[in-house]
Amino acid sequence: MEWTASAIVLATRKHSEANVIVEVMTRDRGRHLGLVRGGRSRRMAPLLQVGNTLHMVWRARLDEHLGTFTVDAERLIGADLMARPLALNAIQLCAAHLRLLPERDPHARLHDLLSLIVETSTQPDTRDLLCALVARFELLLLEELGFGLDLERCASTGQADQLVYVSPKSGRAVSNGAGEPYKDRLLPLPAFLRGSLEGLTRDDLAGAFQLTGHFLERDVWAPRGVRPPDARQAVLSRAGSRASALP
Repeated sequence: MEWTASAIVLATRKHSEANVIVEVMTRDRGRHLGLVRGGRSRRMAPLLQVGNTLHMVWRARLDEHLGTFTVDAERLIGADLMARPLALNAIQLCAAHLRLLPERDPHARLHDLLSLIVETSTQPDTRDLLCALVARFELLLLEELGFGLDLERCASTGQADQLVYVSPKSGRAVSNGAGEPYKDRLLPLPAFLRGSLEGLTRDDLAGAFQLTGHFLERDVWAPRGVRPPDARQAVLSRAGSRASALP
């Protein structure tokens, strides 16, 4: 068995004195693990840093085997991420979220959004944009896990505009007019989760992470008996404003 793909490094772990097991995200084969022989060497270690994009060839005798990777550099940003804590935490958080999905299941949209997050992580003055993309990643993750929210029309009136709330029970959008009497019991729906990122504010980010955090806790973390990833609180803390106090 053999395949070739471009892949984003999510994590590595030691396997013997010389080798490492590498976890990557590919567009067509999902999250995938493989052994890199000599991965702890001075030549190979810089290639296997979190956030790097590599050209990888996977080989195994049978498809269900761990298999081995041979790698070549495509885009190396791992060293830069060490000086950008928010960017590193953002990618680590996305990696933790991807582990909620079965290994080797393709999730092309999550891969593409992760690629955009990786690209954004190297650009200056993009803190709010990076946090917004991570919030969108969490929203898409819920959909890929089968818990997608219905944000297209108001659950009460059916209208498609002025959608500013989400029902914490149904996960459906609610318009400003219909939701006003019950706004203390509804979750915020920041406009950037449905459209443009223009005019993004810190309160928008806080509201977005409050929204995704509620449904991740209710539908994913609590039923599986797991805690939110540590990297999530790190991202929220660096997002600023009241986001640092969210789940």
